Amino acid sequence: MSHRLGVDIGGTFTDFAVLHTASGRLATHKQLTTPEDPSLAVLAGLDTLLSRESIQISSLSEIIHGTTLVTNATIERKGARVCMLVTAGFADVLALAKETRYDLYDLRLRFATPVVPRSLRLEVEERVRYDGKVMTPINVDSVRDSLNEFRKTEEIAAVAICFLHSYANPDHERKIKAMLQKEHPDLHVSVSSEIAPVMREYERWTTTTINAYNQPMVDRYLSSLETGLSKRGFAGKFHLMTSNGGTITSEVARLFPVRLMESGPAAGVLMSARHGRQLGLSELLSFDMGGTTSKGALLSDFAPHKHYQLEVARSHNFKRGSGLPILIPVIDMIEIGTGGGSIATVDKRDVLRAGPSSAGARPGPACYGQGGSSATLTDANLLLGYLDAKFFLGGKMNIDSAAAESVLNQEIGKPLSLSVTRVAWGIHETANEDVARAFRVHAAERGFDYRTCSMVAFGGSGPIHAMRIARKLHIPRVIFPAGAGVMSAFGLLVSPMNNEAVRTAPILLDKLSAQEFDSRFLALDDEAATLIEQAGIPRSEISLTRRLDMRYRGQGYQITVELPQGVVGKHALGLIAKAFEIEYRKIFAITFGTQPLEIVDWKVEATGPQPSMPENGFQLSDMAARSTDTACKGSRKAWFPEAGDFVDCLTYDRYAFSPGDQIHGPALIEDKESTCVIGIGESAQVDAMFNLIVSVALTQPEMNPEIQVQGAVSS
Repeated sequence: MSHRLGVDIGGTFTDFAVLHTASGRLATHKQLTTPEDPSLAVLAGLDTLLSRESIQISSLSEIIHGTTLVTNATIERKGARVCMLVTAGFADVLALAKETRYDLYDLRLRFATPVVPRSLRLEVEERVRYDGKVMTPINVDSVRDSLNEFRKTEEIAAVAICFLHSYANPDHERKIKAMLQKEHPDLHVSVSSEIAPVMREYERWTTTTINAYNQPMVDRYLSSLETGLSKRGFAGKFHLMTSNGGTITSEVARLFPVRLMESGPAAGVLMSARHGRQLGLSELLSFDMGGTTSKGALLSDFAPHKHYQLEVARSHNFKRGSGLPILIPVIDMIEIGTGGGSIATVDKRDVLRAGPSSAGARPGPACYGQGGSSATLTDANLLLGYLDAKFFLGGKMNIDSAAAESVLNQEIGKPLSLSVTRVAWGIHETANEDVARAFRVHAAERGFDYRTCSMVAFGGSGPIHAMRIARKLHIPRVIFPAGAGVMSAFGLLVSPMNNEAVRTAPILLDKLSAQEFDSRFLALDDEAATLIEQAGIPRSEISLTRRLDMRYRGQGYQITVELPQGVVGKHALGLIAKAFEIEYRKIFAITFGTQPLEIVDWKVEATGPQPSMPENGFQLSDMAARSTDTACKGSRKAWFPEAGDFVDCLTYDRYAFSPGDQIHGPALIEDKESTCVIGIGESAQVDAMFNLIVSVALTQPEMNPEIQVQGAVSS
């Protein structure tokens, strides 16, 4: 038998999904993350899952891994000490940034601190012009001597080589890289002409320094994980998810750890796209709430939006422009610090806040019984009745309601003179509004109308909050996939191998010959496909997508234009202008047909074949083993604002549902990883793939405060 395993590390839990490739049988597991060394949780969870399912590790043909390790290390400043070798006179580019105020009227502006302090930036006498011509040749011996002297007083683990205009001529950077690899083999080396070979030195150098900042940590982590897997007898392929939704080998991940930014969340978006295709829903909001953060992504025409720049470590109210820009292909998402572990506080105005600080896996929420002393969103949800203290993680983890009640009362209730129930609902509703507000802004910036789409909700905390957030956004339908609590791990199993190559080479379109057009793209085709071929995939099975970043001559920004498949030479040149006008009009509703067009960046995306999936989709092992008894487990009281009180509502075992079952709210639908909260006036139906399709109550129903049991299920 052959199996594939997806592993997604989150801030609180590490999620697992193992798939029997022939039958489609899928088993899941959640393990508390080990912040001191995340590989410990991966290996421990792997042992538990394989033992429980009687699977031999030798039968694993592939492990696909998603992690926010690089994101967290960058935000928390837990990376390596990096020496930046930079063109003389430009050592302060990281501090000067773009010299713009991202909010003209905020007098308290803060900007993200570079990962390389000024004292670790070493200037190098060299100079290349924008067109690649050498103005000042580099003296390798001088750089060697300077670095040797530098290392006598400064302890460093990595070097970032960042020379001016190296995208046009990388010769100087390559010479220094060769010297470092020969004479300083203990240092990790990142080269800007390899990491981000595009113009604009600030963004290119920030990307390169962050890559170097994370290289030692990623190398140690992967070595620890691969050693542990090898000792257990794993001999299959080991791949990692990147920010654009593709996978790469561990060797490539060591060279380009910056590509691992947002790798776990990207997998969840891919799975949302798969559900959209299966259900025929082209416009979706993918909503993922875990233990630390919430993520939202928009999908149009069954596919997520994609960008080529990401901003991390925002330092001022999560405002765009206050973080560090990274030039990597990435699924367009918005992420905010609201999750199950988000800590509730009272600010100086006596206003309740939820997040962005999180209790994480250790100590975790107070109800985990690990010494947590802060009130969190999970504590609030427990006291509101949305979580069952006896069935957390399927009854495998004991949680303490008394501890949750005590901490909410002490930390929030007494300072605000509120009851514990009002505090719990305040925390819950604050989290809902924070997420909804972030999603509104994200959609408005992209011209997306939520009122015509559906929401796919997942993550350990997502199904608890999804219906309330959907009401706020006027989304008419919410889909809760089977296994929603570990859906990002599922997404890892549907991700193909992927690599992208990009080069800046500005040229006016009317000056471009068909021969030059083909030669530039052919070189990028080879560069993008080579890393996938090295993973064992034949060139014939690799698809190539070509894109151009273009603008009207004189503009300071460009837009991305995707070219039709297989079009080359003169025929391609004839299509470029029209394709640009279509994309430009989508964004700005106007074009300037008489203005010359300029190509700035050339891009090629190489994608391997889609992983083979069972024709009938996944079948959760827990559902396959379900009994024929009624799905109703009993009832418990949960708080609903329409009633202004706790309402006695039925609870259901999700694994016991059958296609066609209908559930009328209020109801609580539980599985081992999450709980779906169905509100008053809402109804859900189980489809053929065991998804819960819920109709949102967009108008608030009137309720009798003395409401009795609701939530009957019918077939």
